[in-house]
Amino acid sequence: MPIKNYGVLKGRAVAGKMENDDKSPHYQVHVKDNQQSYRLAINVQSVLAPVDLLYFVDDDFDHSITDKLTALDLGFHLLPSKPGELALDYIRGNLFDVTQMKPLPYNVPGPDNDLNELIDLYIQRAIKSDKAVVYAFGEKWGPETKADKIFGFRPGNGVHDIHMNQGSSGTFQKYNGVYQDGGLLIHFPERNQWVAAFFAFQSQSFHTDDVKGNPLVTTPDKPPLPLDPTTPTVAAQVRIIAALVNPMGEDPGKESVTLLNASPAPVDLTGWALADRLKRKYTLTGIIESGACMRVPLSGTDVQLANDGGIITLLDAQGIKIDGVSYTKEEAKKQGWTIVF
Repeated sequence: MPIKNYGVLKGRAVAGKMENDDKSPHYQVHVKDNQQSYRLAINVQSVLAPVDLLYFVDDDFDHSITDKLTALDLGFHLLPSKPGELALDYIRGNLFDVTQMKPLPYNVPGPDNDLNELIDLYIQRAIKSDKAVVYAFGEKWGPETKADKIFGFRPGNGVHDIHMNQGSSGTFQKYNGVYQDGGLLIHFPERNQWVAAFFAFQSQSFHTDDVKGNPLVTTPDKPPLPLDPTTPTVAAQVRIIAALVNPMGEDPGKESVTLLNASPAPVDLTGWALADRLKRKYTLTGIIESGACMRVPLSGTDVQLANDGGIITLLDAQGIKIDGVSYTKEEAKKQGWTIVF
């Protein structure tokens, strides 16, 4: 059963606290909207081995969801767990390259060298800024009948599961789902900077099914899929390098995506597919030679590249993600220009 009350909280950070609970430590954040207080409980260690969390921080985050986030009012917003909306999905949303996630202990002697301190660095910046806005994706709890156990405000209220919420096995498999991942985004409007922080457990798989978000099952004809995101399932021998999103005149039938075979051998694209942000697919055919590019014209009857920002994903014949890119409304506004990734 997926997590309940999935959504995003938009507010302003007023306090941050490192919680060194030996069993399940969290970094705690006090956030306010115009009416009430919330607590963000951010896991900084796993209860399963290996215990060190995987993290990735992008301090120049550029994605189509940011325009939609700025349009939200302050407060908590329930989100539908489906493509094309604001819900996060580490695997399908092309938010970042999961192979860039690294493990980091939560509490190490010395300054600026553990996960607690990394999160605290950005939260303290947000607290000191009059205009910084925090966006926390995860599961909402509350309101409670008692005061918050960390910051003391009433009623207790907040967001947790601010991490990947798919790919788990065993006890935690029941919480798996697609388009329900957690994450922390901070917007510093005075410098037009977006910081995005993503977290996952080393026990989770980054190769999940499209229905329940469970780890993909291996079969005798398929090799086991690695759980470690630093070991891609398939080498990205074919990459998306460009797209004509906003052609001159009417868009349907004039959009295109350009692929590059960076490998030393030809690649048969039969059964491969391109997918847009709504997971509409265009099936590919043909062979792309080593070092060659292939321009794929889109008919407009399936995959459509929205001018207000979107994503493009390349899938192999087994449906495994090979590459993925995203583009913003700003990048797509120049008619006739090809976006280079």
